[in-house]
Amino acid sequence: MIDKLIAKIQKTHAPVVIGLDPMLSYVPEHILKKSYQEFGETLEGAAEAIWQFNKEIIDKTYDLVPAVKPQSAMYEQFGVSGMQVFERTVAYCQEKDLVVIGDVKRGDIGSTSSAYAAGHLGKVKVGNKEYAPFHEDFITVNPYLGSDGINPFIDVCKEEKKGLFILVKTSNPSSGEFQDRLVDGRPLYEWVGEQTAKWGEGHMGDTYSYIGAVVGATYPQVGKVMRKLMPKSFLLVPGYGAQGGQGKDLVHYFNEDGLGAIVNSSRGIIAAYKQEQYAKFGPEHFAEAARAATEAMIADIDGALQGAKG
Repeated sequence: MIDKLIAKIQKTHAPVVIGLDPMLSYVPEHILKKSYQEFGETLEGAAEAIWQFNKEIIDKTYDLVPAVKPQSAMYEQFGVSGMQVFERTVAYCQEKDLVVIGDVKRGDIGSTSSAYAAGHLGKVKVGNKEYAPFHEDFITVNPYLGSDGINPFIDVCKEEKKGLFILVKTSNPSSGEFQDRLVDGRPLYEWVGEQTAKWGEGHMGDTYSYIGAVVGATYPQVGKVMRKLMPKSFLLVPGYGAQGGQGKDLVHYFNEDGLGAIVNSSRGIIAAYKQEQYAKFGPEHFAEAARAATEAMIADIDGALQGAKG
């Protein structure tokens, strides 16, 4: 799957992933009204509104980007109906030939990790049949329980030719409370990055590992360090746009081949119609606004990478 992701990045010239992290406050009133008329102001109605919102955005952007990243919490908050929309969203994106990164941030040990891995990346056996419940292509995982928490995921990834993005240095302001702590004179995130690279050595694609790392766009100097520590690991880079990251900040996250990183934007794209520069589209054309924001992001990152080459 890492080879497919790379091939799609090269085809689209867009190392960009759209974060499908919908909140009801992002959904235009006309969609909410229609969903509530059909299902009432219920969890089912909310989930249907999220689905219709997602579908329009996917339809307007799938040809521009290689991947999407649905955040499971945004669906879980609506209970069973929300999780059905999560699975429906994953399936629809895969029908559009998009690589799906499930942003689930799971992390536990032993049989619990094995169950998470089976549910999101692998298969579960029911009688004589096997099922792939959520069937994402990659998921995000939390490494802070150590190898006991990661190895069950890697085992399933090897079986299914799928991958992980391991949390190394996250984009949120308080990440440094733990991740920046010095261990033997070095920040903890460096140790986690080195261990992630080692895990990745056992599950390689043609040029990059299936085991990547999450490194936030809000810390460009960290990205520079991690790129050197993890030359064969793909970096999933959150924090673009709404959290302050810009194309010029991201050059060092990439290798000289122009690969090695994929940059996420969530509300900066899916709620673009609420931003001043895209307000002309209006709520009725929110998906066109999302497309315009995606195109602008691609141009920003491409311009920064081309400028670095020059």
